[in-house]
Amino acid sequence: MTPSQTPLLDALKWRYATKKFDPARRIPEETWETLEHSLSLTPSSFGLQPWQFLVIRNPEIRTALRAESWGQAQLTDASHLVVFTVKKNLEEEDISRWVARLGEVQSTPLEVLAPLQSIISGFVAPMDTDQRRAWNTRQLYIALGQFMTAAAVLGIDTCPLEGINPAGYDRVLGLEGTEYATVVACAAGYRAEDDRYAAMPKARFAREAVIRHI
Repeated sequence: MTPSQTPLLDALKWRYATKKFDPARRIPEETWETLEHSLSLTPSSFGLQPWQFLVIRNPEIRTALRAESWGQAQLTDASHLVVFTVKKNLEEEDISRWVARLGEVQSTPLEVLAPLQSIISGFVAPMDTDQRRAWNTRQLYIALGQFMTAAAVLGIDTCPLEGINPAGYDRVLGLEGTEYATVVACAAGYRAEDDRYAAMPKARFAREAVIRHI
């Protein structure tokens, strides 16, 4: 194993779903900026990025969200909280907006990108609204995984939170009637010294049980 590979595996072994955060420790702003950047770099199918990530800084809102999360303390004790929201539909204007952005960044005329837009539109068109939302939601979990991995590499603890009431989150966050909806949340910060889960061995099946070489 080369030295460049060791830190990544060490970080993945070190991370765990933190149950108890130290409310007195805050993530430095520079480090948080890096984590936000990692979110914006998340890959998605065709690059469409059908999501918005809500960084909840308001303590009153975080308290209200805790009430929609079975009272889990991570909501209010962690340094930062991110709510991962998904686009409920995907329409032609969304595709056009992305293709325009692609052309801008890569200095490519839209007429050159027209075949790509046709391919994307042809893929999306047969889906109904529920299928599009499900497709978008599956991609959102790529963002969650990337965020948690980036955090671990930077020495930041995280806890993904699916034990929440998404409809309650939408109400608290003013998402009702918008094009976005809550899927999952993730708290980030630093583990408390007395979090007993931090010292527990990580239980995973052996690689041979979950990886097959064909």
